[in-house]
Amino acid sequence: MSNLQAVTGAFSYTGKYIAAKLLAAGAPVITLTGHPRQDLFAGQVRSFPFNFQQPEQLSKALQGTDTLYNTYWVRFERGETTFAQAVENTKTMFQVAAKAGVKRIVHISIANPTAGADRQLPYYMGKAALEENLKASGLSYAIIRPTVVFSREDILINNIVWLLKRMPFFAVPGAGKYQLQPVFVEDLAEIAVRAGQSRENMIIDAVGPEKYTFTGLIDLIKEIIREQSGNTRAKGTGIIHVPPLVALYCAKLVGLWSRDVLLTKDELAGLMADLLISDQAPAGKTSFQPWLRANINCLGNEYASELKRHFPPSPFH
Repeated sequence: MSNLQAVTGAFSYTGKYIAAKLLAAGAPVITLTGHPRQDLFAGQVRSFPFNFQQPEQLSKALQGTDTLYNTYWVRFERGETTFAQAVENTKTMFQVAAKAGVKRIVHISIANPTAGADRQLPYYMGKAALEENLKASGLSYAIIRPTVVFSREDILINNIVWLLKRMPFFAVPGAGKYQLQPVFVEDLAEIAVRAGQSRENMIIDAVGPEKYTFTGLIDLIKEIIREQSGNTRAKGTGIIHVPPLVALYCAKLVGLWSRDVLLTKDELAGLMADLLISDQAPAGKTSFQPWLRANINCLGNEYASELKRHFPPSPFH
């Protein structure tokens, strides 16, 4: 692979794994980023600020790019960072990419965006709108729809483990029978890079091989904590089923303590509506349970803050 590849957020989470796979395949890589971060690739990846307000600068950065891998999005609204703004920024990026001669866009979306949009969930509404915009752009595209992405750096799984290692009880919203189908971040990156090598328009659900009910997932994590670490508190952590609003209130209390956002209303609604699973054959191969057993002692040792990771005090813009 010798053509120039662009990845948004190559020094962040998902983008980092995509960039690493592209570099391993011999491709030159640049990144568009909204925040100055430590260069994880020893100078192999040139970085450029997003500059959404200066499209001509964005176009200049993308000149000569064959494929753009877009991971840019926001998990929740904060200050001037809104879903509506993220949608407009991404549309600008698609337009600029087309003008710069980018041949293909691999866009990281979310599982079941249309179903979430039908429920008037802003997170999903934005994702669904961007998929339609990309389809109408005239560019060759691949839309990748992940569910819950897991790795040692994942915030959700880490913080569930963190809570189970420390708290006397864990609040499960509702009956807990809704499902998740987690996908390993390395598998997601592999799916994205493979899709980038095609020119066929495609939509792929990036999901792992197993489905868990939410209660089943919590029970599994509890059991592995007990087996692997001998954490007696985890053994005694009680699972209580509470109304969704009570669960959100509990999450808000943790958020106030941690100065973070543990769980959003959209995330909970999407989870309880079974939007984090797929009817497609699993595109990811890594099984969550053995991975969790192998990594449990590395998870939940510290609380992972979304705000610290994605809202640092000195962004480029």
